[in-house]
Amino acid sequence: MTSNKLQYRKMNLEELVVLSQQNDFKALEELIKREQKNVFATFSYLTNKRENVADLTQEALLRLARNIQNLKNPKHFKSWLNQIVTNLFYDELRKTSRKPDTISIDEEVDEESTFSLKSVLPDPKCKPPEKCITNEMEKIIKKAIIELPEQFRIAIVLRELQGLSYEEIAEATNASVGTVKSRISRARIKLQNGLKAHI
Repeated sequence: MTSNKLQYRKMNLEELVVLSQQNDFKALEELIKREQKNVFATFSYLTNKRENVADLTQEALLRLARNIQNLKNPKHFKSWLNQIVTNLFYDELRKTSRKPDTISIDEEVDEESTFSLKSVLPDPKCKPPEKCITNEMEKIIKKAIIELPEQFRIAIVLRELQGLSYEEIAEATNASVGTVKSRISRARIKLQNGLKAHI
């Protein structure tokens, strides 16, 4: 049984997706186990209501399990899963009767903004005494991201934390690649300005 579990752990994401689509419950279990931290982290950067993060994560993983058969191309699993996350986030916004901020994409932006969230995100492998500093920094970064307009927030989280390409983000958010690039560029500028005092 242990060797069986080990076999699934060694598989890449695409293999797990294909087996899950063939009703392999153990592959699906491993897939969910592998993705739950990512999904939880994404929601924790999208919403400041801590009690909602666990519920949204559970719902996203439930939808993953229920709808995995509908994914046509296993290579697109990441953007498909992030589309589920994005839809749930917007559903949550609608429930709390807040309309997503409308954003003009005509405004000139600096496409070459060099600010990268990865460069200021805490290293999860750090040891005390750095631990307190990085925890504090993470809180500051989360607060700065949560204060961004919703469309900027989703785009920057999917790009910087999930590592999705512009095309995958466009697919996950039902936007054009140009719109995604504009949102990410402007989100970086806003974050850079907001975090100047701390970096």
